[in-house]
Amino acid sequence: MTTSPLSIDVFSDVVCPWCFIGKRRLEKAIALRPDIPVDVRYRPYFLNPWVPREGISRTDYLTAKFGSPARYAQIAQRVVKAAESEGLTYNIGALTRQPNTLDCHRLILWASRIGKGAHIKQRLMEIYFTEGGDLSDREVLVQAASDCGLDPDEVRRLLAGDADVATVEQAAKSAQEAGIDGVPFFVFGNVLAVSGAQTPDYLADAIKRAAGQAAKPAA
Repeated sequence: MTTSPLSIDVFSDVVCPWCFIGKRRLEKAIALRPDIPVDVRYRPYFLNPWVPREGISRTDYLTAKFGSPARYAQIAQRVVKAAESEGLTYNIGALTRQPNTLDCHRLILWASRIGKGAHIKQRLMEIYFTEGGDLSDREVLVQAASDCGLDPDEVRRLLAGDADVATVEQAAKSAQEAGIDGVPFFVFGNVLAVSGAQTPDYLADAIKRAAGQAAKPAA
């Protein structure tokens, strides 16, 4: 078997509840296969590209997408329970703003360059789903960066400009052009794709199968 880490590309968005759950399930899957080293890479995806850069009220968002906040509260109980089963909290009632996530993906990209991509992605999801924080507020992002060991002043400076805006937008566009129309979406070793927040056992099996294919000598 190859000794180089198996790449796992995770296409997801920080405001996607199943991505919140899928991240935790992937981490459990990786723990089930300690014999297989992996390199997890978080790729940008815009679940709601139509939301303006400054964000909109959560009420307006839920009305536009689901008909009403009450309607969403009914249909979201399944995902709330799924999150709870993974030790996560999806606090629907705490959310007041629906953000555009371009700046979140920029922050994840910067954090990934110093090995903190997973850390900052988790923190952003906790701020949004559990604490009801406004991810369209740059100071919230700066604080999240500080929480994860990044330089807050440097992050504030970068967020104020256009650094990596084009990079993130192109990466998200490429994902859609590749046919990814739902997230989370996992690509294991560039040989096996899995759609949806599958169980840890299912994802662990995907890791094993992809590692096995990667270990086969080229024909």
